[in-house]
Amino acid sequence: MIRYSLKCADGHAFESWFQSAEAFDTLAGRGLVSCAVCGGEDVVKAVMAPRVTKKGGVEAPQPGPADPSEAPAPAIAPPASMEIAAKMIRTHLEKHSTYVGGQFAKEARAIYLGDAPERMIHGEATAQEARELIDDGVPIAPLPGLPKAKTN
Repeated sequence: MIRYSLKCADGHAFESWFQSAEAFDTLAGRGLVSCAVCGGEDVVKAVMAPRVTKKGGVEAPQPGPADPSEAPAPAIAPPASMEIAAKMIRTHLEKHSTYVGGQFAKEARAIYLGDAPERMIHGEATAQEARELIDDGVPIAPLPGLPKAKTN
């Protein structure tokens, strides 16, 4: 496993783990790596300091800015908080919206144009479909995915 510091075209910094350097390159080449903050697909590896351990297994301090006020704010919440937030979003969606699956782009456009009754929906759309909806002014937002049951 390898951890990379990543950055999107909008300047959001975040980290992610990959099985190998080749796995990152393959996923990024297929457009399957997206920003953890905005969902943008233009993601590149950022400069990062190597993790160095001293003799005896004690981790060496990482270099940082001389002035602590210049340190970047964390781009994302800790994983436990993110999982809780994702579960809360899922629960809200299941109670208050209709799942439309792969028909999301078609349904969202129909609701926007007044050809379908106005209601909250959720489902899946390709990156291209999402871009087209946004370009046409249809108000959509990416939502965090969370499997119904955790499996290892």
